Amino acid sequence: MNTLAPTLSGPVNRRDFLKLTGLAGGGLALAFYIKSAGSASAAEAAGDFTPNAFIRITPSGAVTIVSKQPEMGQGVKTSLPMVIAEQLEVPWKQITIEQGDFDEKKYGGQSAGGSSSTPSNYDNFHLVGATARTMLVEAAAQTWGVPASECRAENATVIHKSGKVLKYGELVAKAATLPVPAKDTVVLKKEKDFKLLGSRVAQFDTPKIVTGKPLFGIDTKLPGMVYAVYEKCPAFGGKVVSANLDQIKTLPGVKDAFIIEGNGKVKELVPGVAIIADSTWSAFSARKQLKVVWDEGKVVSESWEGFVTQAKEKAAQPGGRTLRKDGDPDAALASAAKKVEAEYIYPFISHANLEPQNTTAHWKDGVMEVWSPTQIPSIGSGLVSRVLGIPADKIKLHITRAGGGFGRRIGADYLIEAAAIAHKLTVPVKLTWSREDDLRHDQYRPGGIHFLKGGVDAQGKVVAWKNHFFTFGEGGNPGSGGSLSGDEFPGRWIANYQAEQTMFETGWPMGPWRAPGSCVFAWVMHSFIDELAHAGGRDPLELRLELLGDKDEMPAGGGAGKGKQGGGYNVARMRNVLKFAAEKAGWGQKKFPKGSGAGLAFHFSHRGYFAQVAEVTVTKEGQLKVDRFVTGADIGAQVVNLSGAENQVEGSVIDGLGVLLTQELNIERGRTVPSNFNDYPLIRITDAPAKIETHFLKTNYPTTGLGEPALPPVAPAICNAIFAATGKRVRQMPLSRVDLRWS
Repeated sequence: MNTLAPTLSGPVNRRDFLKLTGLAGGGLALAFYIKSAGSASAAEAAGDFTPNAFIRITPSGAVTIVSKQPEMGQGVKTSLPMVIAEQLEVPWKQITIEQGDFDEKKYGGQSAGGSSSTPSNYDNFHLVGATARTMLVEAAAQTWGVPASECRAENATVIHKSGKVLKYGELVAKAATLPVPAKDTVVLKKEKDFKLLGSRVAQFDTPKIVTGKPLFGIDTKLPGMVYAVYEKCPAFGGKVVSANLDQIKTLPGVKDAFIIEGNGKVKELVPGVAIIADSTWSAFSARKQLKVVWDEGKVVSESWEGFVTQAKEKAAQPGGRTLRKDGDPDAALASAAKKVEAEYIYPFISHANLEPQNTTAHWKDGVMEVWSPTQIPSIGSGLVSRVLGIPADKIKLHITRAGGGFGRRIGADYLIEAAAIAHKLTVPVKLTWSREDDLRHDQYRPGGIHFLKGGVDAQGKVVAWKNHFFTFGEGGNPGSGGSLSGDEFPGRWIANYQAEQTMFETGWPMGPWRAPGSCVFAWVMHSFIDELAHAGGRDPLELRLELLGDKDEMPAGGGAGKGKQGGGYNVARMRNVLKFAAEKAGWGQKKFPKGSGAGLAFHFSHRGYFAQVAEVTVTKEGQLKVDRFVTGADIGAQVVNLSGAENQVEGSVIDGLGVLLTQELNIERGRTVPSNFNDYPLIRITDAPAKIETHFLKTNYPTTGLGEPALPPVAPAICNAIFAATGKRVRQMPLSRVDLRWS
């Protein structure tokens, strides 16, 4: 729990109000601007009540709440202001929400990633709203000359026990003169009195989205703006040798064309050719006639199939690094009643955001002003400062809504490209990637190959587990999501357990993809657990509960590897949510005909405990249909926005199924083979589950986020159901490579 620093005790001049603290994970203490005595904002000068950086109330009663976190469809622009509005006692229909620009001195940490926005801000935002409410109540009490204890706030008004009423707008002038109350004097509303939290609220931006109003980064328009495209080497890390720039400059609408050398880093400013034109169409059209001679570099010798072949040749050798070794796995395997060996493989994939990467930038009077759909603006701002040599205080970044993120917009390559182009111009420039750019120059989820061995005793109990995992990275470090923890379940739970990791060095760009690591490790682990359950004649639910055991908490770091990448695991929560999901799905209560079946899986990631059950039908011709998908979720004490929460879970289910069905990014000669959605197909509505059920198990733990933890168990639950339906074990992604026909 983040706390205030410094502690507020006694009256505090509101011009010195609530100093910003440097909290881990982007959490906020409470308020967040620091002014010298006598200074005032434009809002205050106009008579508004602005008790902190997030709330503005005008004399007319209009209430504006600033959302500081980047919004990319996860709903945080709606859910976090709901927390403030709940404590402020303002009806939701009276709220206007503004997207805050990047300003961590004012707002604290601003990022969207790791499902961290809610847990990092939830408690503090309760305090933000309650503090403003307390000041308004005090203003009314002083106006009436009565004790504040005789007054209450409700529906943007303050009501005295006598029945007298003052609207918030009538109190702003008085409230603006009051000292900020000490933290320990602010009374938070109790959960039983919540009117807004836990209800269903549509995303604030939905009307603009469905009516096509400008909202996203790609919608940005500025006076005098020009448009840019940026051609990069198709092979990762390649450099420009020469280009037909003189010819390109003569084409219709083209204003300029030039080479940018880049900084030699494949995830930062990649070398390329910029074309500047009077429209995006003119720039794209000119690009078709661009001829570039490339130095493709060393990655042209690398391919996905080549690495897979190497992994198979090295599978029986010791791994490059031992992540964990407990007991004697080899001896336990030798004496096991039944043994299972399996190879699990999953490919590189793209984020495939619906809105391709884009950024608008303007270099003027020594200031770089940027409009960008970014998940972590500090990364983009820092990259512009470091690569272009612009002081951080001379960079102004406006956060726009993003048309999908899933981790892609944590990387800021597109942002630095736009800034580097703008740095050579005197007018604003919008850089827009094509769909082909987006697929060929993504920062990909790394693929992986796991060689597993497991054994069960005569009673079907798991007695041994070995995993040799092949991953990808650069400079000795695996790519994002490509590093397996020694604590990864079932590590720590099996007495004879060994996990090894071998890394292939490559120059391929890799980055976080929704629930990094967990999105693939859950599939491998829970698919293999299912294999062991069936080998031992055990019910898959029963075996999982047996594996979890009777401890309530599993500490991090036992055995080799010291658990540096792992963490404490609340086993009791996982057991409870697993039983909860099984109960909601009616596990074991149905008899399925041949070709139909049920499978389950669970996973803990990003503070969320999730268990899922899939019911599927597979035709004899091998066509899969997910008939029903049930999720049991423990995300703590409060679901902030029920509609948004269900949306996130259902979206995760569909996203997880889509990846399982078709997505793969073959890489040959150091470049992607797919180029667009015609050869990188995404899920269609006809493939979506016929029925998705989401159930939240309320617990007394801190409220957590939902963008990522619902996805990891999706694929293993479906694949285990496929086995139950057909007897065919899925050990490869995507399913388009697997023959599911049965007879």
